[in-house]
Amino acid sequence: MRKSFFSKISFMLIAILLMWLKTYAVYKTSFNIKIENFAQEFILFINPLSFLLLIFGFGLFLKGKNRNRYIIAMSCVVTFVLLANMVFYRFYNDFLTIPVLFQTSNMGDLGSSISTLLEPTDILLAVDIAVLIWLYKRQKTFQTNNVTTKKERAAYFLFVASVYFFNLGLSEAERPQLLTRSFDREMLVKNISLFNFHIYDGVLQSKQSAQRALADSNNLTEIENYVNANAKDTNKSLFGAAKGRNVILVSLESTQSFVINEKVNGQEITPFLNDFIKESFNFNNFYHQTGQGKTSDSEFIVDNSLYPLGRGAVFFTNAGNEYTAAPEILKKRGYYSAVLHANNKSFWNRDLMYQSFGYDKFLDVDSYDVTDKNSVGWGLKDKEFFEQSSELLRTLPQPFYSKLITLTNHFPFELDEEDKMIEEFDSNSQTLNKYFPTVRYQDEALKRFIEKLKEDGLYENSMIVLYGDHYGISENHNEAMEQFLGKEVTPFEEVQLQKVPFVVHIPGITDQQPKTIEKVGGQIDIRPTLMNLLGVDTKEQIQFGNDLLSDKKLDFTVLRDGSFITDRVVYTDGVCYDKSTGKPVKEDQTCEPFADKAKQELSFSDQIIYGDLLRFYDQDRLDDSSEKKEKETLDQAS
Repeated sequence: MRKSFFSKISFMLIAILLMWLKTYAVYKTSFNIKIENFAQEFILFINPLSFLLLIFGFGLFLKGKNRNRYIIAMSCVVTFVLLANMVFYRFYNDFLTIPVLFQTSNMGDLGSSISTLLEPTDILLAVDIAVLIWLYKRQKTFQTNNVTTKKERAAYFLFVASVYFFNLGLSEAERPQLLTRSFDREMLVKNISLFNFHIYDGVLQSKQSAQRALADSNNLTEIENYVNANAKDTNKSLFGAAKGRNVILVSLESTQSFVINEKVNGQEITPFLNDFIKESFNFNNFYHQTGQGKTSDSEFIVDNSLYPLGRGAVFFTNAGNEYTAAPEILKKRGYYSAVLHANNKSFWNRDLMYQSFGYDKFLDVDSYDVTDKNSVGWGLKDKEFFEQSSELLRTLPQPFYSKLITLTNHFPFELDEEDKMIEEFDSNSQTLNKYFPTVRYQDEALKRFIEKLKEDGLYENSMIVLYGDHYGISENHNEAMEQFLGKEVTPFEEVQLQKVPFVVHIPGITDQQPKTIEKVGGQIDIRPTLMNLLGVDTKEQIQFGNDLLSDKKLDFTVLRDGSFITDRVVYTDGVCYDKSTGKPVKEDQTCEPFADKAKQELSFSDQIIYGDLLRFYDQDRLDDSSEKKEKETLDQAS
């Protein structure tokens, strides 16, 4: 008796159904995917189906037994993809991309973080695989060598195509121009599925890999015109205020502004920083703009005033590019440059990227005395790091441009008992609870560092710059954050939580005339701001930032996910919010003028990086022009 097509593929259909339900369960329990209506919920429910029908459907070209083995193997592969994204999402609040997968050299250093992110309930992902193996071993029905005909296979794949286009049609109706929003990964996963997103990501990777080969100097012209048209005048009265001074940049690991001037259990979280900002230029509407590259992204933005990539980390994907970074600009003004970071030189590909930036020296973990006793979590404790770094700074030729990258306040926020100066917070999030003691420890280490600079005679002739590199507490801990903040964490508040400290301290200047700057800005504005203070004209450089100390600076900054902030509105997840009320704006004309600008800047920056467009820039001509302008500006000021 001839079997029907459905009875031939019953094992496959069971596998598809189980994987479909498992994927939807993962969507709802492991990813914070925002659903606004029933249509979006329905799309989220059906979106894994087309991929699962396709990937398992390839088994139709095999006979029964081999087909079922293939189906079990594919169930394992797809489950691994789910698990990898779950673990990655728990900390980064993002989905894996192909460039991130190339960052395998980082995995050795991520050991403690990954083990912390794994949960006992993850074992439930294997339940459907166990069921399939049991059915295959125990049920004779699934051990026969049934063969499907060409017509049956053709009909099946035609059905797969119809499911895919039905899904895509619903998605496009719900979210027009969906596939042009590659920077919004949550939107893509919500509409086309996690699995189809990875396929789409692969297509993007291939397309972007070809951009450099096809790029020429004409690609740079439109970008150069845009940058020149949007460049704002700097603060002339402060031009050269720190000329000739050493620059000491301190990257504060995972430090967000919500800890500043706040207490936990009645104790100040950042007592030193609270006092230090009163003697400095303090920028209190300042946002991090990092993507998947986290700390390396912040380094890239600060040194180049370009946006990071929407996928992966520039430090890995484009380390061989030509850049016009801060160290290279300052080298032509007599500066020596160095990075001090007690981690492996290859982590985040720093050894290669720093060469591209023009740094003279990278003082990595081999430059430090690192032992089990003076280390915790990711490595050398901040107090030891600053103590040893201050000695290393004394050996550098002056003036120098230096960047110090801290480690202790890094997820999973481990700290020895003797170093805890405040008690943990009491919430349902161990991550948030442990965060406050490590921030407090970092603050105390920073206090000692400033004291050491004074003792070593480096303080008076330096400009000290502190900035938060990226968030430490992701959206996954919103419930605990609501407990700490005492208010609901809406999408509007989530954007506000992306504020990080940015403090510029110039002894003899800012301590006499401290200033709180209300201008909306981001890490992309750090380089133009510092260069103006150093008396370096970078207005004609290709950069997307502007001097935050200038009255001409537009109150506007763009986050890497496409959100943007002005003095009046916050735009995120497709909704425009009134900044004064935190409520959605009914008529979003206030956001519309900035939406195209935000999208255009991100696109232009991506083109520069993927096409390696700065190799076409006449830097020598620009340097000559800048030096003449610098002299004229200084003469006018004097």
